[in-house]
Amino acid sequence: MIGSVILRRVRVHVQVAAFSMSSSASEFKGYTDDKGAYVNRQAATGLVTDPVPEDVKDWSTESKPTGVLFKNPESTEEWRRFRLTPSQIDQYWRDGYLSNIRVLSEEMCDKLLEDYKQFLDPDKKHPGHGLFYEFHSNQSGDPENVLMHALGHWRITERFHDLVFLPAISVPASQIIDPSRKEYNIRLWHDQLFAKPPRHGGVVAWHQDYSYWTRTVPMRHLTVHVALDDQKPENGGLHFIPKSHRWHRDGMPLPITDDSFKDMESIQRVLTEDEKADFKPTPSNLKKGEASFHHPLMVHGSYQNRTNKPRRAAVVNYIGDGVKSDTDTLILGNTETIKKGLPMTGRFYPLVYETSFCEC
Repeated sequence: MIGSVILRRVRVHVQVAAFSMSSSASEFKGYTDDKGAYVNRQAATGLVTDPVPEDVKDWSTESKPTGVLFKNPESTEEWRRFRLTPSQIDQYWRDGYLSNIRVLSEEMCDKLLEDYKQFLDPDKKHPGHGLFYEFHSNQSGDPENVLMHALGHWRITERFHDLVFLPAISVPASQIIDPSRKEYNIRLWHDQLFAKPPRHGGVVAWHQDYSYWTRTVPMRHLTVHVALDDQKPENGGLHFIPKSHRWHRDGMPLPITDDSFKDMESIQRVLTEDEKADFKPTPSNLKKGEASFHHPLMVHGSYQNRTNKPRRAAVVNYIGDGVKSDTDTLILGNTETIKKGLPMTGRFYPLVYETSFCEC
């Protein structure tokens, strides 16, 4: 979702279904500077500057899974068993998302949660904390609505490193990352953690992911949300607005209306009357170990956690091979600058899946 301080207002190469606005949206334009550029203030406050000890391994130096979380497929047949069916692909393009896909076992989830807990102690930082792209112990700033949100943990633990290479999510990503339905080699864009503590877990306000990502073009992106706990409406589970992946503004995503995520309904200020009429939140009801895949323009969010158990999730964001930088500024904290017009490659954006793996 986030990961850059300023998102420039430029026309990007967005491939979406035709959308005609019969009513005008509000004049509210979201957070912008005096030149009309989107400003993501929270990305700046979340930047991490802690030094990293020399004996701490940066797992981004490993461009393949190590085998600590799963066994990599060894044949074409094994890779193919992770492919989506034609009906699942049709459903994705109809609704803008696909949910309740089993990708992890209970045991795999528990292993990831062991690592997760190392990032939740406010009094004891992980030795690799300085490798995060961003880290927000509570992005809302409200102690009664706590949302822990972090980016870049795949660099910090071996298990989370391997998660971004997981065939159960990378193979389907290749099938649905482009509206032409052409299959692409898949690269990591970045990963995220979201944790809502018991009884006072905060919201994630309605938004479109690509609103934060316009510094990369074309819009060949995909978000995979992996539930590490059962999700339901009462504990802050993920919700979607079906078919909202068709909502845009002359090729641009909707503006960012609350970069702290705490104003759940702030998006209403920028919706047309037609969009408001079609605004029908649908819970994903993910089970532990299940994932949802959603379009970069899919409007989604989650409510508060007022139950007695935590709600934790790991998100992996992918790009199709060939996506390029559209800025000369640093895109993700603690990485390297990729000049405008150059492809997103290198150790921070590794290939996680190649279409040849499923070919005879």
